[in-house]
Amino acid sequence: MPRPGQVKSSSGERLSDRIALGVLTRVFPAELVDEVVAGCGRLEQRSRLLPARVVVYFVLAMCLFSGQGYEEVARLLTQGLERVRRWEKPWRVPTTAAIGRARRRLGPEPLKALFDRVCGPVADEDTAGAWYRQWRLVAVDGTVFDVPDTEANAGFFGRPGSGRGQQRSAYPQVRIAALVECGTHAVFAAATGPLSAHEQHLIPGLLDQLGPGMLLLADRGITGFELWRAATDTGADLLWRVRKNIVLPVLEDLDDGSYLSEICATGDRTRRDPAMVRVIEYKLNGGDDTVYRLITTVCDPQQAHAAELAALYHQRWEIENTLDEIKTHQGGHQLVLRSRHPDSVEQEIYGFLLVHHALRDVMHRTARQAGLDPDRISFTRTLNAARRHVTDQAALSPLSTEACSDPDHQ
Repeated sequence: MPRPGQVKSSSGERLSDRIALGVLTRVFPAELVDEVVAGCGRLEQRSRLLPARVVVYFVLAMCLFSGQGYEEVARLLTQGLERVRRWEKPWRVPTTAAIGRARRRLGPEPLKALFDRVCGPVADEDTAGAWYRQWRLVAVDGTVFDVPDTEANAGFFGRPGSGRGQQRSAYPQVRIAALVECGTHAVFAAATGPLSAHEQHLIPGLLDQLGPGMLLLADRGITGFELWRAATDTGADLLWRVRKNIVLPVLEDLDDGSYLSEICATGDRTRRDPAMVRVIEYKLNGGDDTVYRLITTVCDPQQAHAAELAALYHQRWEIENTLDEIKTHQGGHQLVLRSRHPDSVEQEIYGFLLVHHALRDVMHRTARQAGLDPDRISFTRTLNAARRHVTDQAALSPLSTEACSDPDHQ
């Protein structure tokens, strides 16, 4: 006999088996979710009100409907079934406490595994704005998220100091580092850690997603010799801004105004193990007298002219725009994550990243079909459309591959 909330139809199917999330279900089909859940050892030993697959979809839904309470998110997942009269009895919405316990049972691992399986670069060779010559443009950067002020979160993540004499800020913060495809804003690698972990300590965990044919852009806060070496060892090329106090001796002047130099580890005073770089210095037209200094592994001006690389570097701002999409538009103004425990915080962050990747994948597909640059499609309008479609798609079972792949139901 089914437990409350697990009401069965005449066919014996549980209502929870029919939960779907519109376009998100197409990107993250039930079969894949079940596979990663099993791979992480989260299969249920007994029938539950909130089986693991449903909890995964719930986490995605709460990151799509940020700002809605737990129980309201659960209603949004199933109200389409009731509206089209596809269920014989109403589903009893789980309590907030029950949903919280289910999230903690699931943990972050299935969401991280789903991210690793699905979230890669999405641009193809014809995607406008995604390439410079033979290179796929990608960028790396970091940000922080405010998390609830609980003892567990404060003890694990820490909190920044306050400039207002309070000695501490109102919220603990979790740090995240990410790799983003500049042309599509697709996040394809991410790592989280406490506030004390600088981006430079998180980024090495992302580098295995780099490879030949990529050009990695980074701001001056990322620069470090060991990180530079580790990134170049992946086969990717680099274009990074560096601080003005870094010593860059002129070894050879080049015809395009750049010059060859070398960088060394901090303790390598005799420069026994340097790395060859090309240096590009420039000022912005109509700007102040700030001199921008870039170093790159592309040492041949015939492959990339200095003026082109200087203009190209500002594509790095695409990662700033991406993080703003997640934190401000998807999460809402002055976002504070809702999770009260560190494992749930990590789970929620990967939920946000998965939802964002699904939306960006749809935007890329739409732009490709229309022959447009993906930047010409509004992220906010796509987000709002996805939210509107969820309750309509709730009437479709994610077990139905045909339904999930039908473009009319995207």
